[in-house]
Amino acid sequence: MTEVTALDPKRLVIGAIVGLIILLVLIIKFNVQAMIAILVGAIAIGLIGGMPAADIVNAVNDGIGNTLKGIALLVGLGSMFGAILEVSGGAQTLAVTMVKWFGDKKAAWALGITGMVIAMPVFFDAGLIILIPLAFSLAKKTKRSSLFYAIPLLAGLAVGHAFIPPTPGPILVANLLNVDLGWVIIVGIFCGIFSMIVAGPVWGTICGNKYMVPVPEHVASQADYDESKLPNFWTIVGIILIPLILIILKSVSGVVEAMAFLVPVFNFLGEPFVALLIATIAAMFILGVKHGYNMKELEKIMTKSLEPTGMILLVTACGGVLRYVLQYSGLGDVIGKAVATMNLPIVVLAFIIAVLVRISVGSATAAVAGGATVCSHFNDSGFWLVKSLVGLDEKTTLKTWTIMETLVGATGFVVALVISFFA
Repeated sequence: MTEVTALDPKRLVIGAIVGLIILLVLIIKFNVQAMIAILVGAIAIGLIGGMPAADIVNAVNDGIGNTLKGIALLVGLGSMFGAILEVSGGAQTLAVTMVKWFGDKKAAWALGITGMVIAMPVFFDAGLIILIPLAFSLAKKTKRSSLFYAIPLLAGLAVGHAFIPPTPGPILVANLLNVDLGWVIIVGIFCGIFSMIVAGPVWGTICGNKYMVPVPEHVASQADYDESKLPNFWTIVGIILIPLILIILKSVSGVVEAMAFLVPVFNFLGEPFVALLIATIAAMFILGVKHGYNMKELEKIMTKSLEPTGMILLVTACGGVLRYVLQYSGLGDVIGKAVATMNLPIVVLAFIIAVLVRISVGSATAAVAGGATVCSHFNDSGFWLVKSLVGLDEKTTLKTWTIMETLVGATGFVVALVISFFA
């Protein structure tokens, strides 16, 4: 992390508040393009908070670079992967089969559970990009708002990412507190199930009924398929599982002694962009070439799918800029030290600190566990990624995604608090 000059805590808090207000006013009141508004708000926070200009520049550069480094290839590969699923009828196969198996209402529950399981070994961004075409296909098939299915999926992914090892946050907590990882997994799953239910199917139903958000245009424009000509369900599942299994094997090989000799192999194959690249290539041949598309046609389809990724990446990266300005300024440390002096039960204190770090810094991994999901807003790159992928405006994202994230954290905290009374 870049070293920055120590700042006056009071001035820093004032700067953060004023800067975020400027950002909110620019976007909500004056409809300023999100990328410009975020950059103006981030720079305002730094200047008002007393950050030297050089530190602000470093935060902007690191925010753009580090954020894009984590998602640029995933977004591009995910777009091409999803396009092949669509044109081959693969996504339609999944939608048709899931509706048949679970029924219209239960499909949302299935997505929530799937998201929770997938996010344990896979980072939120990767899991979202791999699975979001399924939510869109279900919404198209059932003619419902995409939020009806996207919210449960997002809730499951958020729970798995924040609560349950081997994601970094819970493992860090276990190491810092010297707690057996098995207990962290058990408690994380227990808290996570309740959180997923409340923030997923329950809140998703409310959002889906209140906001009619159509599926993205490239999905909505796809023609319906003759079910008899759709690809085999298990073939599609197998292709989707390729990156997930490789990423899981990367995690497992690092902790299972018998697999130690395979660590270098799976560290490479399980790197998210490598795993998704392999899956995309497999989809090209198994779903593309074998279903009558030649390479020239596939190239056009995959190139077309990349057109909307530029805006997604830039806006998401600017969200990372805001996070890094707040992080490099030291606001998270200021808040954490202030709250630590309160005479509160350890569970409550830990949650409050995590929430405030999350709100100020924006990183779910940095904030850790239940508090890591509360109040996702403009300084969270995940906020902008979800907004762009699902096709929401800023206001609707705040009213749906932000509340969903807060429900995940708050529900997990309540369950953990109850457990603490009996521990």
